[in-house]
Amino acid sequence: MKTEAVLKGNVLHDITHWGIRASIGAIFIVHSLKKFDSSWQEWLISIGIPPEIQLPIALAEFIGGILLVVGVLTRVTGSIFAVILLGAIFHIRWENGFFVSQGGWEWDLVMLSIVLVIIAAGPGRISISHIAKKIPRFLQ
Repeated sequence: MKTEAVLKGNVLHDITHWGIRASIGAIFIVHSLKKFDSSWQEWLISIGIPPEIQLPIALAEFIGGILLVVGVLTRVTGSIFAVILLGAIFHIRWENGFFVSQGGWEWDLVMLSIVLVIIAAGPGRISISHIAKKIPRFLQ
């Protein structure tokens, strides 16, 4: 029984895999920066989310983004990002409809699908996890 996702042994595939992982990581890093601002805490309160959740979300997105870029704990980070994105879709954007131009959940769904691919495929060969080789698969 096969227990790991195997990507085709091609340099272009390796670079593409890293590019997808790094771009999602960079997006989360950039989006996390505004979440450290106290005005974001006020916005959380306005949508019915406890303000104490501000720092954990900001840190999860910032640190998780870095982990995705370098390729460590990608499956764990992807799972955390999937939960964050599901919350964004169903708690924040659902009532706005599908289209992002109207404040909808279209973009969050795209991000969620990419995060699910990262969870399934793992860190890839351009990653610290691949170089270290001692990291258990479920932590990659």
